[in-house]
Amino acid sequence: MTQQAHSTRTLGRETVAPVLQVEHISKLFPGIKALDDVHFDLRPGEIHALVGENGAGKSTLIKVLTGVHQPDGGRILMDGKPVVMTDPLVARRHGIAAIYQHLAAYPHLSVAENIFMCNEQRQGKGPFISWRTTHRRAEELLRSLGSTISPGELMGALSVAQQQIAEIAKALSQEARVLIMDEPTAALSRRESEELYNIVRRLRDQGTAIILISHRLEDTFTLADRVSVLRDGRSIGTWQVEEVTADTLVSHMVGRSIDQYYPNKSSQVGEELLRVEGLSRTGFFGDISFSLHAGEILGLTGLVGAGRTEVVEALCGVTCPDTGQIYLKGHPVTIHSPHDALKQGISLLPEDRQKQGLLLPWSIQHNITLLRLDQHLKGGLLSYPSECKVGEEYVRLLSIKAQTPQEPVESLSGGNQQKVVIAKLLTADARILIMDEPTKGVDVGSKAAIYQIMVDLAAQGYGILMVSSEMPEVLNLCDRALVMRSGRISAMLRRQEFTPEKLLSAALPLSAERKGEEVLHG
Repeated sequence: MTQQAHSTRTLGRETVAPVLQVEHISKLFPGIKALDDVHFDLRPGEIHALVGENGAGKSTLIKVLTGVHQPDGGRILMDGKPVVMTDPLVARRHGIAAIYQHLAAYPHLSVAENIFMCNEQRQGKGPFISWRTTHRRAEELLRSLGSTISPGELMGALSVAQQQIAEIAKALSQEARVLIMDEPTAALSRRESEELYNIVRRLRDQGTAIILISHRLEDTFTLADRVSVLRDGRSIGTWQVEEVTADTLVSHMVGRSIDQYYPNKSSQVGEELLRVEGLSRTGFFGDISFSLHAGEILGLTGLVGAGRTEVVEALCGVTCPDTGQIYLKGHPVTIHSPHDALKQGISLLPEDRQKQGLLLPWSIQHNITLLRLDQHLKGGLLSYPSECKVGEEYVRLLSIKAQTPQEPVESLSGGNQQKVVIAKLLTADARILIMDEPTKGVDVGSKAAIYQIMVDLAAQGYGILMVSSEMPEVLNLCDRALVMRSGRISAMLRRQEFTPEKLLSAALPLSAERKGEEVLHG
């Protein structure tokens, strides 16, 4: 398939030209060519998905469009006329607004104040704000999106999904013609995602042009009219969504066949490392029993809210179960804290790596060595050369993309941050690895790399308990799968028994009246 030209399109009888065009855009950073001859166009009333691995250039392109970065070559056109986005205010005057994955909201201010931040509704030409007008217009914008959020409610009291709706209302208050949405569903449940889909479709039907960036290909195939792929800072192609499949998109993004996406697992399942009998915690889960063996990847899946994370937290000493027993290599143990779990050989990769797994301002090597600082002490002082050696070793072993191990973790992509968390766990000498949503929020290339790491660790005799909402991960990686429903294990399936239908059937609520629940991601 060839890249499409910046042509007009026909909607009914009306010919529509692009509202935004990017021609031959390049951007250089020291030692890196972040964008190289990139071209892209966006039409009114269109949802155009922009996909690619972390580091492919998506974020840089968005920053060029919003005036955060200035391009080193090429040009931007609005309505066919060249424009220069010298700063974000200029981009806003041209009608470009962005809603980022990590929302820049003011939690202690009201929804109305957030919506009209830097765009205050004043009394005439004076310096005073008209709060009546502010609340009235905020309510109008929210109702136009089908939301019942109160303009007077504190932003920090809202869910992530509601905060996103407020951010969309803010963009509409600025009369945005181009709306950029960066990972809008990353932190949303399935039900919240569906509600957001409806809002995005409503905006499209009203003529708003939308750039959608998402690692979830489901978002692309559900919403987008066209999809463009970036790889290594270059434009790979643009297609109508109905012209491509998920497999072909992944191949374009990572530059290799989808057959190489899930590695072959050939490790032999060995001795029992962990056994759980009758583990219960009132109000969260009950009568949980299973075993985990060396060389095994055991899946723990089910609907969001089924109790999976709560079980994991009990195993790692984050919380204490009311009843039940944990056995390690056949011996009963009591785990009172995460430190106890580490001493017993159990380590946890948490679901939220940024809040629970990393110290973002710290360097890669400081994060990697954090669990075993005692190994890097000389005369009671931390040995910098010792830390450097270990940091360099794991950066190499896990192919962490960074210039040096001294680089702050916050500067890395999501996939590389996840690799740093994995490296930290491996320094702890634990043979039982509990990985809660190990590929959440990472691009397809990083997913493939993390899958390979997991398979390699299993081959080395580690036992891996993987919590996952992604059905393809469970089907392609796991030796066995435990399915949870309403705080209990509803099925235990061996690999030869895996089918999407069996996993989904075991996860869904028994009552057909429970509509709108989460489903496993296909």
